[in-house]
Amino acid sequence: MTESDWEGLVVSSHTLNLKWIQESKTMPPKLDTTGLQIKKNTVLVSHGRPPWYDEAGNRISDAFVVGIAGGSGSGKTHVARQIVRSLGSIPSVIILSQDSFYKKHTPEELAIAHANLFDFDHPNSIDMDLFSACLKDLKECKQSNIPVYSFTTHQREEEGKYLYGAAIIITEGIMALQDSKLRDLYDLKLFVQCDSDLMLARRLKRDVAERGRSVDGILEQYLRFVKPAYDNYVLPSQRHADIIVPGSNNQVAIELICTHIQRKLHERANHFRPKMAIPHLYQSPSGKKFPESTLEELQLTVMPKTRQLEGIFTILRSKTSSRQDFIFFVDRLSTILVEHALQFLPYADKSVITPTEASFAGTTMSAKHVCGVSILRSGGALERGFRRVFNNVPMGSLLVQSHGEHGEPLMLHVMLPVCVRQRHLAEEAFVFLLDAQIGTGAAAFMAIRVLLDHGVKQEHIIFVTFLVARGGGISILRRAFPRIKIVTGGVDDAMQEGWLDSYQGQDGRQVWAMLPGLGQIGDRYYL
Repeated sequence: MTESDWEGLVVSSHTLNLKWIQESKTMPPKLDTTGLQIKKNTVLVSHGRPPWYDEAGNRISDAFVVGIAGGSGSGKTHVARQIVRSLGSIPSVIILSQDSFYKKHTPEELAIAHANLFDFDHPNSIDMDLFSACLKDLKECKQSNIPVYSFTTHQREEEGKYLYGAAIIITEGIMALQDSKLRDLYDLKLFVQCDSDLMLARRLKRDVAERGRSVDGILEQYLRFVKPAYDNYVLPSQRHADIIVPGSNNQVAIELICTHIQRKLHERANHFRPKMAIPHLYQSPSGKKFPESTLEELQLTVMPKTRQLEGIFTILRSKTSSRQDFIFFVDRLSTILVEHALQFLPYADKSVITPTEASFAGTTMSAKHVCGVSILRSGGALERGFRRVFNNVPMGSLLVQSHGEHGEPLMLHVMLPVCVRQRHLAEEAFVFLLDAQIGTGAAAFMAIRVLLDHGVKQEHIIFVTFLVARGGGISILRRAFPRIKIVTGGVDDAMQEGWLDSYQGQDGRQVWAMLPGLGQIGDRYYL
């Protein structure tokens, strides 16, 4: 596998920590540009993405989409980055450039483009259908593969950029408000208005420095194509804008826009982890109490209770077990569990010839794609056992952690194999999802939802775990995703509610522990 095969949630070289930006007195040099536009799709990651679904597993909130239009050099990208900087504690953000969606060019068109005679400012130069399709997927919380366009070669590159997981999408381009299919996807529409002389000066500086163009070529293209397109297509599109933003000295407008976005995100927030932790204490959407589920209703594949398995669990549950023994028996148990889970893969008949020249009718695994995805960090403890069973199978990972105040899961990191990132491959892929235990089920719920967003079928997800808490979130998980397979080494009955110490001067947050449980498996395995 190449390095590009393992690109995850953060796919751009312009990945920033927003907390660091907020604490800095000045912006980093690459961002402190008034008019120079960095024509790359950028993912900015701050505090993680909260749940975008309900306890039934249904998507209840789309990504919030902002469309920013304006003339070439008006400062659209700068406005987008100022919005990101001013939002504060936000989840991940994608800045999606219209320039990525220029159409592929024929050899004749390329010759015209290199002579500065091709009209890149006409709406027909942009693949609006692909643009709107990719934006629709991202808005609906699905993954998308965005094309990459090179202004040096005037051609769309063969390999695209994988994007997924943004709660806010900022789309910018001169024609961002010109097409009705795009406008229908926006939650907020902005138009950046700027003086024509300033836009031309910015364009000259940008094209000379970043695209290697000559001043004469830039001016000829501006007079022939850019200015007429602005007058005929770009400027008239401002009537569709909700807000007109000045191209400079626009801090007041930025603050008003950010206040609106933050309010909308707050309205879309969904908190239901307490309902998952001890579901029989809470009401279902129908108004009835969630009943405690029996093992039969949960449809778990539990390993048979052999003397060997009981001995392994005795060592793993004991707080006095040495770290060396703990690691050894964790690897042994994970190997046994993954081997037991192989029964859920498809197999086809196959005849072979034995060394004695006899015919033997056997079977062979017929799954087109198989991969493993671990929920970090305790899920990483199962990876060695998984690799002992599967040779040369790609591994991915998801980082899901609890919010420090309310305990809701946050998606912080996604790194998935190619067979999941490509939707046409994901539909045929079988994914082994690895985590040490299912207690409240919040991390498991989010991980399953991520795989479904990529097109993986429910019945192709095989969840492998050491322990499941029958009184925890497994019952809600099962109701939401009845067709996934769950393979576990054992079942504990109880979940115990507790409180951590105070968090940043506030009251401690609520936590739940499985009893008798295995403790913090990640800490015991890695530390």
